[in-house]
Amino acid sequence: MHSDIQVVIIDDDAEITEALTEMLELDDFSVQAFAQPEKALASLHADSPVVVLSDVRMPRLNGLDLLARLQQLDSTIPVLLMSGHGDIPMAIEAMKEGAYDFLEKPLQPEHLLSRLHRAIDKRRLVLENRSLKQNLEARCGLEATIIGESAAIKGIRQQVLALAQANVDTVIYGDTGSGKDVVARALHQCSARRDKRFVAINCGGMSESLIESELFGHEAGSFTGASKRHIGKIEVANGGTLFLDEIESMPLSLQIKLLRVLQERSIERVGSSTPIPVSLTVLAASKDNLAQLGEEGRFRKDLYYRLSVASLSSLAYTHLTLPTTPHPE
Repeated sequence: MHSDIQVVIIDDDAEITEALTEMLELDDFSVQAFAQPEKALASLHADSPVVVLSDVRMPRLNGLDLLARLQQLDSTIPVLLMSGHGDIPMAIEAMKEGAYDFLEKPLQPEHLLSRLHRAIDKRRLVLENRSLKQNLEARCGLEATIIGESAAIKGIRQQVLALAQANVDTVIYGDTGSGKDVVARALHQCSARRDKRFVAINCGGMSESLIESELFGHEAGSFTGASKRHIGKIEVANGGTLFLDEIESMPLSLQIKLLRVLQERSIERVGSSTPIPVSLTVLAASKDNLAQLGEEGRFRKDLYYRLSVASLSSLAYTHLTLPTTPHPE
């Protein structure tokens, strides 16, 4: 059964549309026929669950013009064009312009049915993926976090969704104020770790000893003033996401310890030799090119490669806004 995806037949020859409709309905296809392509276009929208089977030679609006209009409406709608003129140059042009297939009249039933089955499967998959993506966006509030309908904003949302599902350590690049923290929170909120903690720490403006204690924690008595045990940010983020802002400012000595965490997924508190397993996604933000800093000896290359499983840039996205719901730190 193919009742979820409809075959839209467009042909100004009534005998052909009647014959095609009867043949396809006997094979359990859902069919709607139009003699005028303008009326067919008026019945469709971007998410229409359809494939289009259209004649090429029609008055007012020919098949190639129809294809162009459908491409503007939704470029993923499979369009199969038919011609009784054996027009090979037109077939080549149609395929270049995005037609799914080109069929020559008189149509061979087995060939037609095979092509329609494949086109329907493709359309169904596209719509299912689109629906899943839209549901995920709604569930994680992505459109409320990264606001806008420009190509750039849609691009960052698509990247966030893909990377959030991949659940990989990621570097986010961008100037100060470009929304790196917003992207980081969105990556967490759309990931499988969304129910766990999002823990952020700014690596800039801290002394080496302070940032080490903040990241790794310490045992009581491990240094002067350490009167009690302190749980570090990495341990607190266990199960969730750790966001390291201004990672380029992290001292080289601590970069070695962070590299070990990423490699072994365990930590040792300052003053302890007992490993503590951690499972987390690490997001790092930088205003500088870490690869270039690595070449200059100002950032460890091995840490860069370990962190940069994926990367994205917030430089082009100027309409980012912080989420309205609080996030645990």
